Amino acid sequence: MKWYIAAFLLTVLTSSQGILTTLSQSNGKYKYDYATVPFLAEVFKLIISSVFLWRECKKLPPLKMTTDWKTVRLFPIPSVIYLIHNNVQFATLMYLDTSTYQIMGNLKIVTTGILFRLFLKKKLSNLQWMAIILLAVGTTMSQVKGCGEASCDSLFSAPIQGYMLGILSACLSALAGVYTEFLMKQNNDSLYWQNVQLYTFGAILNMARLVVDDFRAGYEKGPWWQRLFNGYSITTWMVVLNLGSTGLLVSWLMKYADNIVKVYSTSMAMLLTMVLSVFLFSFKPTLQLFLGIIICMMSLHMYFAPPSMLVGLPPTVRSDPDSLVIVSDDHKAES
Repeated sequence: MKWYIAAFLLTVLTSSQGILTTLSQSNGKYKYDYATVPFLAEVFKLIISSVFLWRECKKLPPLKMTTDWKTVRLFPIPSVIYLIHNNVQFATLMYLDTSTYQIMGNLKIVTTGILFRLFLKKKLSNLQWMAIILLAVGTTMSQVKGCGEASCDSLFSAPIQGYMLGILSACLSALAGVYTEFLMKQNNDSLYWQNVQLYTFGAILNMARLVVDDFRAGYEKGPWWQRLFNGYSITTWMVVLNLGSTGLLVSWLMKYADNIVKVYSTSMAMLLTMVLSVFLFSFKPTLQLFLGIIICMMSLHMYFAPPSMLVGLPPTVRSDPDSLVIVSDDHKAES
């Protein structure tokens, strides 16, 4: 699979993630235990990865699978980060609408750029840093209400808790992505073997979260496995499949592309989410939202476009070998 196909699929899945999660609510609340969704998504990813690993093991030459403890012990770390991030996403959508949720998610580009520089030693040009700053301005612009509205006393259109959770979600997403890219590219192990390790720890940690929740609640509703599917609807199952499929695509991009491709895909999902929200939730986009999206798209173009295109440098002229004039030694002596 080409990287741009995976990026396109990730864009579609990411844009529908917030919408499906919102549709799974009933009167603004979850009828199901939303902590079970990440657990089932991890189990789904583990099953799919195990099937593909089993198929690869039948082929020759044998797969490279590193099993030493020094390597395996690193895989629980992103699982812990993803565990926190997945649950923060649900809490964020309790305060933010789907379009604002996606726009806030673009802050991950800022944190990814910083973590790239600090941990992966990926150097960014001045134009790329300018693009990151422009993106931050664009996301801020999209949150400002017009002064003609009654609630102009506040510069923000949602509770402050939503923005704080959105920032936390962006930071966790960037950290998990950068660390996962480091794990995926540290050796030439099979992608599916790496996924099996990653999602095994992910399933264990999410299950531990369910056990802790039961303990804190005093087992009032019974053990988690007896109510695992309580309140589930078709939309809820679509959330599980969406979250699981998104995780598989992200791991593929981390192995064969990089974090910038991932955040670019998720940023493009913002536009698709806004269009879908207009039809599904009667969402009325504001002028500030449109301006913010335009600024974000400009920053993405500035980040990825070649410098020669941005500053208007003329293309390099390549000499035609047939037009070259060969100067002999006699001519050189005469001159």
